[in-house]
Amino acid sequence: MPLLIVIILFPFVEIAGFIIVGRAIGLFPTLGLIVLTAVIGAILLRVQGFGVLQRLQTDVRDGGDPGREMVHGAMIVLAGILLLIPGFVTDIIGFLLFVPPFRDFVWRRISRNMVVVSQGSGFFRAGPGPGGPGGPRKPGGKGPTVVDLDAEDFSSGSSDPNSPWAERDRLDDDRSDDDSKNDRDR
Repeated sequence: MPLLIVIILFPFVEIAGFIIVGRAIGLFPTLGLIVLTAVIGAILLRVQGFGVLQRLQTDVRDGGDPGREMVHGAMIVLAGILLLIPGFVTDIIGFLLFVPPFRDFVWRRISRNMVVVSQGSGFFRAGPGPGGPGGPRKPGGKGPTVVDLDAEDFSSGSSDPNSPWAERDRLDDDRSDDDSKNDRDR
């Protein structure tokens, strides 16, 4: 219910902002300021967006936690959208989201309840629990390695007779067959 109230009241707050700024600096400077913030928002979105994408690729390649950079990227996109929307309150929120310490503050608040799942092997968790301190992590990262096996991948019953690990004698036979092949090739 409080979210509904905020959504209903938000346009009135923006209109009040236009009126206050318009009275203080005039109509045309107010309109110019709105256009200027939209242009600045588009430029910041492009510059900071590419930087976040590069850091995200580096984190994934190095086996780090991509969650932080993913959330930073989402906040930068949201900041760009807020700066493109006419209004001074949205501009203030948008500019705050472009400031890295503010994004880190938001990241610390939401990371406790967030799990980032990778399509490849392993998973990452930002908060406590699995993937957190001492919990399972992606292979190559800090912490114990977790291998996820399905029922077909592991069984404690009878072994496959065609498996090279099934019998030690079979391995010895294969070695003697290899030795005889080498003798024939010489």
